[in-house]
Amino acid sequence: MSIWRAVAAAAVGARVARSVTLRGDAALSGQPSWIRTNYAGREVTLAGGPAVTGGVLLATWLVAPRDRAARAVATAAGVASVVGRIDDIAGSSDARGLRGHLGALGRGQLTTGTVKIAGLFATGVAAGTVLGVRKRDLPVTAAAVAVGANVANLFDLRPGRALKVGLVATAPALSGPALVPAAAIAGSAAGTLPRDLGERVMLGDSGAAALGAAVATAVIAGGGQRAAGRVLAAAAALTLLSELVSFSRVIDALPPLRTFDQWGRRSDAGEQ
Repeated sequence: MSIWRAVAAAAVGARVARSVTLRGDAALSGQPSWIRTNYAGREVTLAGGPAVTGGVLLATWLVAPRDRAARAVATAAGVASVVGRIDDIAGSSDARGLRGHLGALGRGQLTTGTVKIAGLFATGVAAGTVLGVRKRDLPVTAAAVAVGANVANLFDLRPGRALKVGLVATAPALSGPALVPAAAIAGSAAGTLPRDLGERVMLGDSGAAALGAAVATAVIAGGGQRAAGRVLAAAAALTLLSELVSFSRVIDALPPLRTFDQWGRRSDAGEQ
Protein backbone atom coordinates (compact mmCIF):
# COMPACT_ATOMS: atom_id res chain seq x y z
CA MET A 1 0.00 0.00 0.00
CA SER A 2 2.82 2.44 0.84
CA ILE A 3 4.38 1.88 -2.58
CA TRP A 4 1.18 2.88 -4.36
CA ARG A 5 0.73 5.89 -2.09
CA ALA A 6 4.31 6.90 -2.85
CA VAL A 7 3.66 6.60 -6.58
CA ALA A 8 0.52 8.70 -6.19
CA ALA A 9 2.40 11.33 -4.14
CA ALA A 10 5.16 11.55 -6.74
CA ALA A 11 2.63 11.86 -9.56
CA VAL A 12 0.62 14.58 -7.81
CA GLY A 13 3.78 16.49 -6.87
CA ALA A 14 5.11 16.35 -10.42
CA ARG A 15 1.79 17.38 -11.96
CA VAL A 16 1.29 20.32 -9.61
CA ALA A 17 4.88 21.52 -9.99
CA ARG A 18 4.78 21.30 -13.77
CA SER A 19 1.48 23.18 -13.90
CA VAL A 20 2.77 25.95 -11.63
CA THR A 21 5.96 26.42 -13.65
CA LEU A 22 3.94 26.69 -16.86
CA ARG A 23 1.21 29.00 -15.61
CA GLY A 24 3.21 30.82 -12.95
CA ASP A 25 5.98 31.70 -15.38
CA ALA A 26 3.51 33.61 -17.56
CA ALA A 27 1.57 35.12 -14.66
CA LEU A 28 4.65 36.40 -12.82
CA SER A 29 6.69 37.63 -15.78
CA GLY A 30 5.50 41.21 -15.35
CA GLN A 31 6.08 41.47 -11.61
CA PRO A 32 9.56 42.78 -10.67
CA SER A 33 9.70 41.04 -7.29
CA TRP A 34 9.34 37.70 -9.11
CA ILE A 35 12.01 38.37 -11.76
CA ARG A 36 15.72 37.62 -11.47
CA THR A 37 18.69 37.68 -13.84
CA ASN A 38 20.48 34.33 -13.83
CA TYR A 39 24.18 33.52 -14.18
CA ALA A 40 24.01 33.80 -17.98
CA GLY A 41 22.27 37.19 -17.96
CA ARG A 42 18.82 35.83 -18.84
CA GLU A 43 15.68 37.00 -17.08
CA VAL A 44 13.83 34.19 -15.32
CA THR A 45 10.89 34.10 -12.92
CA LEU A 46 10.94 32.68 -9.40
CA ALA A 47 8.00 30.41 -10.23
CA GLY A 48 10.16 27.43 -9.31
CA GLY A 49 9.61 28.28 -5.65
CA PRO A 50 5.81 28.01 -5.65
CA ALA A 51 6.12 24.96 -7.92
CA VAL A 52 8.23 22.91 -5.52
CA THR A 53 6.41 24.10 -2.42
CA GLY A 54 2.95 23.67 -3.91
CA GLY A 55 3.80 20.22 -5.20
CA VAL A 56 4.99 19.02 -1.80
CA LEU A 57 2.07 20.56 0.09
CA LEU A 58 -0.67 19.26 -2.17
CA ALA A 59 0.87 15.81 -2.65
CA THR A 60 1.30 15.20 1.08
CA TRP A 61 -2.12 16.66 1.95
CA LEU A 62 -4.00 14.70 -0.69
CA VAL A 63 -2.19 11.36 -0.40
CA ALA A 64 -1.13 11.14 3.25
CA PRO A 65 -2.99 13.73 5.36
CA ARG A 66 -2.72 11.66 8.56
CA ASP A 67 0.90 10.58 8.15
CA ARG A 68 3.11 12.29 10.73
CA ALA A 69 6.20 12.31 8.51
CA ALA A 70 4.19 13.79 5.65
CA ARG A 71 2.77 16.51 7.90
CA ALA A 72 6.26 17.35 9.16
CA VAL A 73 7.66 17.59 5.63
CA ALA A 74 4.74 19.78 4.57
CA THR A 75 5.28 22.01 7.60
CA ALA A 76 8.97 22.36 6.81
CA ALA A 77 8.35 23.18 3.15
CA GLY A 78 5.56 25.65 3.86
CA VAL A 79 7.24 27.62 6.63
CA ALA A 80 10.65 27.65 4.95
CA SER A 81 9.06 28.92 1.74
CA VAL A 82 7.60 31.91 3.57
CA VAL A 83 10.94 32.63 5.27
CA GLY A 84 12.76 32.40 1.95
CA ARG A 85 10.22 34.62 0.21
CA ILE A 86 10.93 37.37 2.73
CA ASP A 87 14.59 37.20 1.71
CA ASP A 88 13.60 37.17 -1.98
CA ILE A 89 11.70 40.43 -1.49
CA ALA A 90 13.83 42.30 1.03
CA GLY A 91 17.19 40.58 0.77
CA SER A 92 20.33 42.65 0.30
CA SER A 93 23.72 41.75 -1.16
CA ASP A 94 25.54 43.99 1.33
CA ALA A 95 26.41 40.96 3.49
CA ARG A 96 27.09 37.61 1.85
CA GLY A 97 27.59 34.17 3.33
CA LEU A 98 27.60 33.05 6.92
CA ARG A 99 30.68 35.10 7.69
CA GLY A 100 29.16 38.25 6.24
CA HIS A 101 25.89 37.97 8.14
CA LEU A 102 27.51 37.06 11.45
CA GLY A 103 30.03 39.88 10.97
CA ALA A 104 27.20 42.34 10.40
CA LEU A 105 25.42 41.04 13.49
CA GLY A 106 28.61 41.57 15.49
CA ARG A 107 28.58 45.21 14.38
CA GLY A 108 25.00 45.57 15.55
CA GLN A 109 23.49 45.34 12.05
CA LEU A 110 20.51 43.03 11.55
CA THR A 111 20.54 41.70 7.98
CA THR A 112 17.77 39.81 6.20
CA GLY A 113 20.16 36.87 6.11
CA THR A 114 20.32 36.83 9.90
CA VAL A 115 16.53 36.98 10.06
CA LYS A 116 16.40 34.09 7.59
CA ILE A 117 18.73 32.00 9.76
CA ALA A 118 16.43 32.54 12.74
CA GLY A 119 13.37 31.84 10.62
CA LEU A 120 14.81 28.60 9.28
CA PHE A 121 15.68 27.44 12.80
CA ALA A 122 12.07 28.14 13.76
CA THR A 123 11.08 26.09 10.71
CA GLY A 124 13.11 23.20 12.09
CA VAL A 125 11.50 23.54 15.50
CA ALA A 126 8.05 23.42 13.92
CA ALA A 127 8.89 20.40 11.76
CA GLY A 128 10.52 18.57 14.66
CA THR A 129 7.54 19.24 16.89
CA VAL A 130 5.13 17.84 14.30
CA LEU A 131 7.45 14.85 13.91
CA GLY A 132 7.29 14.21 17.67
CA VAL A 133 10.99 14.77 18.37
CA ARG A 134 11.85 14.81 22.09
CA LYS A 135 12.56 18.24 23.56
CA ARG A 136 16.16 17.39 24.36
CA ASP A 137 16.75 16.38 20.72
CA LEU A 138 14.82 19.25 19.17
CA PRO A 139 17.75 21.71 18.90
CA VAL A 140 19.78 19.27 16.78
CA THR A 141 16.79 18.50 14.57
CA ALA A 142 15.95 22.18 14.16
CA ALA A 143 19.55 23.04 13.30
CA ALA A 144 19.73 20.19 10.78
CA VAL A 145 16.60 21.40 9.00
CA ALA A 146 17.78 25.03 9.06
CA VAL A 147 21.26 24.33 7.74
CA GLY A 148 19.88 21.86 5.20
CA ALA A 149 17.59 24.58 3.87
CA ASN A 150 20.51 26.98 3.61
CA VAL A 151 22.67 24.46 1.75
CA ALA A 152 20.01 24.06 -0.93
CA ASN A 153 20.20 27.80 -1.49
CA LEU A 154 23.98 27.56 -1.95
CA PHE A 155 23.44 25.16 -4.84
CA ASP A 156 20.79 27.32 -6.56
CA LEU A 157 23.40 29.08 -8.69
CA ARG A 158 23.06 27.18 -11.96
CA PRO A 159 20.01 25.83 -13.82
CA GLY A 160 18.70 22.65 -12.21
CA ARG A 161 21.61 22.21 -9.79
CA ALA A 162 19.68 22.56 -6.52
CA LEU A 163 16.89 20.30 -7.79
CA LYS A 164 19.36 17.60 -8.87
CA VAL A 165 21.13 17.73 -5.51
CA GLY A 166 17.74 17.62 -3.77
CA LEU A 167 16.73 14.51 -5.72
CA VAL A 168 19.96 12.74 -4.79
CA ALA A 169 19.70 13.78 -1.14
CA THR A 170 16.11 12.52 -0.92
CA ALA A 171 17.12 8.99 -1.96
CA PRO A 172 17.89 7.69 1.59
CA ALA A 173 14.32 8.48 2.67
CA LEU A 174 12.76 6.52 -0.20
CA SER A 175 13.18 3.18 1.55
CA GLY A 176 11.81 3.86 5.03
CA PRO A 177 8.88 5.29 7.00
CA ALA A 178 9.20 8.62 5.16
CA LEU A 179 8.70 6.98 1.75
CA VAL A 180 5.49 8.84 0.84
CA PRO A 181 6.63 12.41 1.68
CA ALA A 182 10.04 11.69 0.13
CA ALA A 183 8.25 10.63 -3.06
CA ALA A 184 6.24 13.85 -2.94
CA ILE A 185 9.48 15.84 -2.78
CA ALA A 186 11.04 13.83 -5.62
CA GLY A 187 7.99 14.26 -7.82
CA SER A 188 7.78 17.99 -7.15
CA ALA A 189 11.49 18.46 -7.89
CA ALA A 190 11.23 16.40 -11.08
CA GLY A 191 8.18 18.38 -12.22
CA THR A 192 10.02 21.67 -11.74
CA LEU A 193 13.31 20.51 -13.28
CA PRO A 194 12.58 20.86 -17.05
CA ARG A 195 11.80 24.58 -16.97
CA ASP A 196 14.59 25.23 -14.46
CA LEU A 197 17.05 23.52 -16.82
CA GLY A 198 15.51 25.49 -19.70
CA GLU A 199 16.24 28.74 -17.85
CA ARG A 200 12.61 29.78 -17.71
CA VAL A 201 12.27 29.62 -13.91
CA MET A 202 14.49 29.33 -10.87
CA LEU A 203 13.84 28.42 -7.24
CA GLY A 204 14.99 31.58 -5.52
CA ASP A 205 15.40 31.65 -1.74
CA SER A 206 11.80 30.61 -1.25
CA GLY A 207 12.00 27.47 -3.36
CA ALA A 208 15.51 26.48 -2.31
CA ALA A 209 14.68 26.86 1.38
CA ALA A 210 11.50 24.83 0.97
CA LEU A 211 13.32 22.09 -0.92
CA GLY A 212 16.23 21.87 1.51
CA ALA A 213 14.04 21.95 4.62
CA ALA A 214 11.68 19.31 3.19
CA VAL A 215 14.54 16.98 2.21
CA ALA A 216 16.23 17.32 5.60
CA THR A 217 12.95 16.64 7.40
CA ALA A 218 12.21 13.58 5.26
CA VAL A 219 15.66 12.10 5.90
CA ILE A 220 15.29 12.73 9.64
CA ALA A 221 11.79 11.25 9.65
CA GLY A 222 13.14 8.16 7.95
CA GLY A 223 16.28 7.71 10.06
CA GLY A 224 15.56 9.24 13.45
CA GLN A 225 17.92 11.23 15.62
CA ARG A 226 21.06 9.63 14.22
CA ALA A 227 19.99 10.81 10.81
CA ALA A 228 19.48 14.31 12.21
CA GLY A 229 23.08 14.32 13.44
CA ARG A 230 24.36 13.14 10.06
CA VAL A 231 22.30 15.73 8.18
CA LEU A 232 23.55 18.50 10.46
CA ALA A 233 27.20 17.41 10.14
CA ALA A 234 27.05 17.14 6.34
CA ALA A 235 25.13 20.39 5.85
CA ALA A 236 27.35 22.30 8.27
CA ALA A 237 30.47 21.01 6.49
CA LEU A 238 29.12 22.15 3.12
CA THR A 239 28.19 25.54 4.55
CA LEU A 240 31.68 26.06 5.96
CA LEU A 241 33.23 24.82 2.72
CA SER A 242 31.22 27.39 0.77
CA GLU A 243 32.95 30.12 2.76
CA LEU A 244 36.31 28.93 1.46
CA VAL A 245 35.74 27.75 -2.12
CA SER A 246 33.30 28.23 -4.98
CA PHE A 247 31.05 25.21 -5.48
CA SER A 248 30.84 26.05 -9.18
CA ARG A 249 34.63 25.98 -9.57
CA VAL A 250 34.90 22.67 -7.74
CA ILE A 251 32.13 21.12 -9.83
CA ASP A 252 33.64 22.39 -13.08
CA ALA A 253 37.04 20.96 -12.10
CA LEU A 254 35.72 17.41 -11.57
CA PRO A 255 34.47 15.73 -14.79
CA PRO A 256 31.83 13.43 -13.17
CA LEU A 257 30.32 16.32 -11.21
CA ARG A 258 30.53 18.62 -14.23
CA THR A 259 28.71 16.11 -16.42
CA PHE A 260 25.98 15.62 -13.83
CA ASP A 261 25.66 19.36 -13.26
CA GLN A 262 25.38 20.23 -16.96
CA TRP A 263 23.06 17.39 -17.93
CA GLY A 264 19.82 18.70 -19.44
CA ARG A 265 20.81 22.36 -19.65
CA ARG A 266 20.28 24.56 -22.69
CA SER A 267 22.83 23.72 -25.36
CA ASP A 268 23.69 27.41 -25.80
CA ALA A 269 24.33 28.00 -22.08
CA GLY A 270 27.89 29.04 -21.51
CA GLU A 271 29.56 29.12 -18.11
CA GLN A 272 30.49 32.50 -16.73
